Amino acid sequence: MSEPTVLFETVGAVGRITLNRPRGLNALTLEQIRQIDPALRRWAADPAVAAVVIEGAGEKAFCAGGDIRALFDASAAGDRAALETFFREEYRLNRLIHTYPKPYVALIDGITMGGGVGLSVHGRFRVATERTLFAMPETGIGFFPDVGGTHFLPRCPGELGLYLGLTGARLKTADAHYAGVSTHVVPSTGLAALVGELAELHRADDAAVRAVLDRHHRDPGPAPVAARQALIDRLFAGATLHDVLAALAGCDDPWAAETLATLKTKSPWGMAVTFRQLRRGAGLPFDEAMRLEYRMAPRGALDPDFREGVRAVIVDKDNAPRWRHASVDAVDDAEVEALFAPLERELSFE
Repeated sequence: MSEPTVLFETVGAVGRITLNRPRGLNALTLEQIRQIDPALRRWAADPAVAAVVIEGAGEKAFCAGGDIRALFDASAAGDRAALETFFREEYRLNRLIHTYPKPYVALIDGITMGGGVGLSVHGRFRVATERTLFAMPETGIGFFPDVGGTHFLPRCPGELGLYLGLTGARLKTADAHYAGVSTHVVPSTGLAALVGELAELHRADDAAVRAVLDRHHRDPGPAPVAARQALIDRLFAGATLHDVLAALAGCDDPWAAETLATLKTKSPWGMAVTFRQLRRGAGLPFDEAMRLEYRMAPRGALDPDFREGVRAVIVDKDNAPRWRHASVDAVDDAEVEALFAPLERELSFE
């Protein structure tokens, strides 16, 4: 008999969720989404539960992303209904986490990417460890940073969110804390004691949870990305993606050349979509950002670049995607804008 892919237990006053696919780096499946959502709703109404903790099994990953292979298969079959179902239910879960009435604590110990970001950054408390590795690498598979990236990334310091969204750059512990991915940093060896203290809480109180987390918090040290913040702000401040690329090309800092070389490996279509998405997201409240993503995601997952990106990175693993545009200059503006068009049936949170 196979093990459950997600585990639920109540430990004292804590409702505890464990993503239980360690061999798959705890990548998030529709089956898991359909179990987590009702469990959170039950615990929200249970006076015995003071807080919720979510974590990943194993030492490698909290959650390394969504079930990309399932989305690839649906895209290859042209099954838009399956894509709409996955994104609708995932985004509703993201919104439930964002609006959760009780303290929600994500232990982002290990790889935290894509769908794992959606399960963590929208909660009130995010605890990183020395093993945390954060990224939104979607432009590398011909997609865009969804699961609320439209809202979260533009609210990182300065232009850091746009840099992260376009490049898929990976942040280790100190950088992730600086970017606002984590609210606290605790050694991985101290997580059990942390959860033990949370289990002793008597009421659903943000201040009480914060006090426990503050006691366990350790300074992660200086963030390397903070030293580049001014340069990032200058180079990624352009009104268009072309402006950003031109600024990088015209900068004599070696880091700018490295960053430009990285961008040249990404999907030109994915970058064009991401740039427009994040610029719009800066002015959108959370619910509107999620509705915008729902317009974009099923359409985007049906794009040939998504299938090609997943083929190259996940299926064949040759890491040599053949994008359908030679460069950003070849991407048609109307084609990008079509992703944002209203739907007959918009995302609802009823």
